[in-house]
Amino acid sequence: MKYINTKNIKEKASFKQAVVQGLARNKGLFMPEMIPVLDASFFSQMLDLSDIEIASKVLYPFAKESIEWSDFQSILKKTLVFPIPLVPVAPDVYALELYHGPTKAFKDLGARFMATCLSHFTDTKQKVTVLVATSGDTGSAVAHGFYQVDGVEVAILYPKGKVSPYQEHQMTSLQGNIRAIEVDGTFDDCQTLVKEAFADEFLNKEMKLSSANSINVARLLPQMLFYFFAWKQIRKLTENPIVISVPSGNFGNLTAGIIARKMGLPIKRFIAANNANDTFHLYLKSGQYLPKSSCSTYSNAMDVGAPSNFERLMHLFDGDHNAIQNKIHSYSIDDKQTLGEIREVFQRNNYTLDPHGAVGKICLDKDLTKHETGIFFETAHPQKFGNIVRMAIPDLPDNKVDLSACKKTSIGNNYCEFFDLLVP
Repeated sequence: MKYINTKNIKEKASFKQAVVQGLARNKGLFMPEMIPVLDASFFSQMLDLSDIEIASKVLYPFAKESIEWSDFQSILKKTLVFPIPLVPVAPDVYALELYHGPTKAFKDLGARFMATCLSHFTDTKQKVTVLVATSGDTGSAVAHGFYQVDGVEVAILYPKGKVSPYQEHQMTSLQGNIRAIEVDGTFDDCQTLVKEAFADEFLNKEMKLSSANSINVARLLPQMLFYFFAWKQIRKLTENPIVISVPSGNFGNLTAGIIARKMGLPIKRFIAANNANDTFHLYLKSGQYLPKSSCSTYSNAMDVGAPSNFERLMHLFDGDHNAIQNKIHSYSIDDKQTLGEIREVFQRNNYTLDPHGAVGKICLDKDLTKHETGIFFETAHPQKFGNIVRMAIPDLPDNKVDLSACKKTSIGNNYCEFFDLLVP
């Protein structure tokens, strides 16, 4: 299995090279050269397989030329250490709870997989610096996934005033090999600074850089497991066609779902659940991709105006707008609707949504038809967004976060300042 650069398909890399390098040349993204199709027998057997067995079958074809089977099993055992349960919320509607990891967010699984892969590949004598831009949850998961990993230092860039106190505490409380950098700008500004660093020839001669956003294939690919684990659980309950609604910001999670479907997973269609940052939603309507500045919402992990993984989606569909429309539907939900859904689902179904899950469920309800079963992804624990959830459910307890002992570095939206932090 080779990985190609989406901006130059002649550039190829091994899984190891793609993981360690992170970003391809000219700010391109690595993608598998081909998507293996699983035998139909696998899906009939899957109900009786363990999560490790499923993950091995799904992921190992993408890594086998770079990692021995026994080492890969060790990586999976270190990654799959928390449950991913499917929970009924309403008739024919289920939440896949992705927040049972250490930082209570879906990105824990991908971050742990990437950290263990990078640790496996890294020569501790040659330090790797991992750069990551975050709108909140990625930074938390990466910080905890890479904490005290030998030979790796992490620089996390997050937008000032646009993450929850809980998220900020998770990024700034560890220290050690984790450096939290607060940028006076948006998530897109943070992402641009990271991409400028990867394109800086001088910096790349001075340091060995890697990425930990869904830019990195080791963050992207393990997210396919959400869809396989969901399908295994739902098939024990119904034979209906399955529709999955994915809260979407940088579109790594949805991209992983499309790859899973190309491997043969029988998902009828996907829903890209957008908040007010509706770049992809507008693309589906018009056929024109017009990235724009992101705006702040209650579902801040989705506050992305120029999603990096749009490039990968275009690659997977050969740029065919009609084909994308056929397999992916989309809606844009505002903050008022988000709060209303949190309140209504709690009162009607006794289930507490986080803001991202609320956006996902609204979009699922809009799209689901008779004789279909829907799954929406609950991507973060409601506790991470307690201030917002309590706006809808005032009686929930207030778990205040103490940031007094945390450490961060503040910079402007300026590459020179970021460069000086990396190379003092």
